[in-house]
Amino acid sequence: MRGENGYTGAGTTQINLANGRFAPSPTGPLHVGNLRTALLAWLFARSAGARFLVRVEDLDRSRVRPGVEEAQLADLRSLGLDWDGPIVRQSERMELYEKAIARLDAGGLLYPCYCTRAEIRAAVSAPHGISAADRYPGTCRDLTVAQRAEKEAAGRPPALRVRADEARIAFEDRLLGRFEDVVDDFVIRRNDGAPAYQIAVVVDDAAQGIGEVVRGADLVDSTPRQILLARLLDLPVPRYAHVSLALGPDGQRLAKRHGAVTLADRVAAGEGPEDVLAWMARSLGMAGPEEMPTLEGMLARFDPAHLPTEPTVWSPKPE
Repeated sequence: MRGENGYTGAGTTQINLANGRFAPSPTGPLHVGNLRTALLAWLFARSAGARFLVRVEDLDRSRVRPGVEEAQLADLRSLGLDWDGPIVRQSERMELYEKAIARLDAGGLLYPCYCTRAEIRAAVSAPHGISAADRYPGTCRDLTVAQRAEKEAAGRPPALRVRADEARIAFEDRLLGRFEDVVDDFVIRRNDGAPAYQIAVVVDDAAQGIGEVVRGADLVDSTPRQILLARLLDLPVPRYAHVSLALGPDGQRLAKRHGAVTLADRVAAGEGPEDVLAWMARSLGMAGPEEMPTLEGMLARFDPAHLPTEPTVWSPKPE
């Protein structure tokens, strides 16, 4: 999709509205909730006869752990999930993100920000959606050249923020319905020089021809920011389906602290991938308490209109 100045969106490919992806970060093993989201992304794409891609979101190199990517891909294969084309890694695509950032900067849409998280947290109270630590009050938006020079002289490297002008963005989520929010001035390049998640995911989804983003409901608050970025960069905006989360017995998002929650843990406990897949099917209303459905069987009966929108509590045994 070509913009007015010839920008092609970092190699944007033709969009199929059903093309999907799963994009894990190689910072730790996938738990059954993560794998459930991967399954749903796969089902959305494959049920529509579309492509399904896997992208490794490894921008934060300080948190990447050796061997984790390989283990995550092995877990997907163990469940029978396949994908099209090679694995894409964000760490190998920095030039594309910098090109997008440069275009925004040339359009006067970015400004340097010298605030720490603690300063932002002290300046705002927590609103609905984006947390107080993430929603920016505009402190550095209108600094003078002299004020910026003073902060840089004090040794504060700036991040770059998008000048969002309190844009109100609304979209229709396939599962959650209408969602609307005001976009704050969010970070697009961190103060260590690394591109931020928001710009990378927008550039990658467009470049890979992703037409539908299927991901956890905890990421819905980021979507207005990403839609705004896509519009500013003249990129196509995908559809969104934010799926229900898996929770631990304490009602919090599932995590390692909840015990044996990875595929390797379940295998060590005497279960197989088919048992984990059966739990996923039950949690999605696609299997009865004693049923052991195959991946092919789930695909045949998959209907997004019947998916639950409320979180499910992880339980390895049929209820």
